[in-house]
Amino acid sequence: MGWFLLAPPTPDGVPTRHVVTVRRTDDDRVAGAGVVVGADTLLTCAHVVNDALGLPLFDSRDPGRVAVPVELRGKTGFRQDYAILEHWIPPRSANGGRVVNGDATWLGDLALLRLETPSGELPAPPRRTAMSQDQRVQAWHGSGNDATFADLTVTLLAGSVGYVDGAPTGMAVGPGYSGSPLWSPQLNAVVGLVAGAFLPDPDPGSGAVAPYNPQNMARRSWAIPWQRIETELRPLGVLDTLSPETIDPDDPVFAAVADLVADLLPSGNPRVECGLRLARACGVRHGSDVTPPTPEEFASFLLAHPRAPAALSAILRRQPGDGADRVLAAAGAIPAAKLLTAQEYVELRKRLRDMDPGLLGRLPETVRAALPHLATFPDGSDLDMLLDQLESLPGDGGSGAGERRVPALLRVMEYLAVLCPEPSQAELRLWTRGVASRLGVALAALDERRWDAQAWARTVRERSARVRVLVEVKQAESDRHRLGIWCDEGSGPQRMSTGSGGSYSPSEAAREVLRVIDSLPPATGDFQPPLIEVFVDRDSLDLPVDEWEAQVPGELVRGVLGVEFPVVVHCPELLRRHKRFEPHWHTRWSRLDSGGPLRVDESTDPVRLYARLVNQLDTVRVSVDVPPGRQRDGIVQTCLALGIPVVVWDRGSEGRSHAVKHMTDVATRHLPDGVLGYRAYALADPSAFPGQPVLAWADADRTIPRLQLTEPQESS
Repeated sequence: MGWFLLAPPTPDGVPTRHVVTVRRTDDDRVAGAGVVVGADTLLTCAHVVNDALGLPLFDSRDPGRVAVPVELRGKTGFRQDYAILEHWIPPRSANGGRVVNGDATWLGDLALLRLETPSGELPAPPRRTAMSQDQRVQAWHGSGNDATFADLTVTLLAGSVGYVDGAPTGMAVGPGYSGSPLWSPQLNAVVGLVAGAFLPDPDPGSGAVAPYNPQNMARRSWAIPWQRIETELRPLGVLDTLSPETIDPDDPVFAAVADLVADLLPSGNPRVECGLRLARACGVRHGSDVTPPTPEEFASFLLAHPRAPAALSAILRRQPGDGADRVLAAAGAIPAAKLLTAQEYVELRKRLRDMDPGLLGRLPETVRAALPHLATFPDGSDLDMLLDQLESLPGDGGSGAGERRVPALLRVMEYLAVLCPEPSQAELRLWTRGVASRLGVALAALDERRWDAQAWARTVRERSARVRVLVEVKQAESDRHRLGIWCDEGSGPQRMSTGSGGSYSPSEAAREVLRVIDSLPPATGDFQPPLIEVFVDRDSLDLPVDEWEAQVPGELVRGVLGVEFPVVVHCPELLRRHKRFEPHWHTRWSRLDSGGPLRVDESTDPVRLYARLVNQLDTVRVSVDVPPGRQRDGIVQTCLALGIPVVVWDRGSEGRSHAVKHMTDVATRHLPDGVLGYRAYALADPSAFPGQPVLAWADADRTIPRLQLTEPQESS
């Protein structure tokens, strides 16, 4: 097994010691099971956590850093504790949608928990291996009682799902078994987690269990194979270790690393000491305290554990010589090697998870600002996936000859730090400085990136002085709509309504929006009316939200939204329809003040328009002077899907549009106020201003909230 022990077998042959009981927070009853996967880390199903928190089983919303009551089986008996939710992979259907009651199987459904008070009493994590057909396995109820074991056989492995059938006698898998490890006695290893069971259908009349029918399915359940679990968890940087046995000794990288270890640590005692420190840093067990690991065992571990090369560089950085730099150079040839040590990663992730949600929501914005030359921006929808992608990116090119470049991740954290209040800003900067020192990055180079970040922050503050009121509008029934409302005063969107208050008529919706605006703190300095950004689907781009009027009997002022406030539309459905065009959108937005316009009329061929716009990144706005109809709708939607951030058209004009022509004289950045002025003039003198301008406005520098009304769990 080698000197470094990555996947130890069960030391005492008692698999139930690895079964964790997950309890409900309200009544302390068993919600399900889990399994020990690290010194302070537990794995269960996401729907078990939902049940523990009193949420619908298949709710896909991340509960955040909640505490879940668990019961553990230590060396001296049972103990109660709380585990903090660290990673959340919600249940999802095969197409990524919502899981509903009645679905037979689903994807995802994993939750990684970390103990609030780690204890050395937990058993070593069990060995994990792949599930295969015909394996004989056992599962336990979440209570962990020995008598609850169910004997099972893997009868079919169907991609992401393993179907297991129970023996005709003994316990059957049912409620409370979800999250239980599937234990293979033959392999002495965990091969998956129980996810669901096929239970008898209830009697349609009484709801009770129907009488037995020979046609009923008997004792079939299904599980998440361990190979699928590894696929789901690998982007998060957890459980991402190879088995040393999989390392090819003929690999030239292996030979080079082994030679490097032999050169840096030629004698026994220093290699033992370094091996012990490296094993502790990576959270693995080790072999003899006296006999040193061979250079080959050392090399196998460095190639198998993604954070081992970084940890070794940290150990050698404290010693004289160039050993740390040589290890970092070798790490560049190791495909699995990560940038950060395990301690650096845990500290960064904790700091980010503890941040204000609005500030953390601006992380994708800081990525775009800090790394403007990326061809494709990392996906910001999941924090752990984003960090994994950032770790893999190379450094920038701003270092002198022979100096190590500033890694992309550190540059992003410097940009995020300038948005943070104290003491979070100082703490994040200390973290980046510590990592830079360990990597051998010149602190002057890091300071230069800090100055860049401060300059960017000044421009952001200037641009973000205007308050945004974000309104998601979804058609409910005839001329009624459901609303979700957020406010962004510069620190990210904050929810102002739950979206569950029923439907609104246009007048009622206008009153609700004005009520939210009236609740905002009074403006200071040069007043700018809040920008109302309306999120709509592709079929509602012409929805006349700007004309909605808060009709209140006896009120002195009419309260027309588009006359008092700049109202723009935003269609995330189209803007994010094709991932390959998102970088185009960001590039065009960065050129908003220098890029050019394009005017489109009835003579424009949509195919030629696509060919013209697809790679013409200096075109930042398009004026569509085409009468209403399918041609105009197609042109507008094509522009938005290609990443044009600013599109202007007339909702009602049958000929050449006065509004579109009027807007050509307005600077692109000032278009929201331009349409506000036009709408006010149109209300006062409709004969002189006959148009109904619509402005699609997609600001790539401002964060949009997680939209609710169009999500499956709230659309039924």
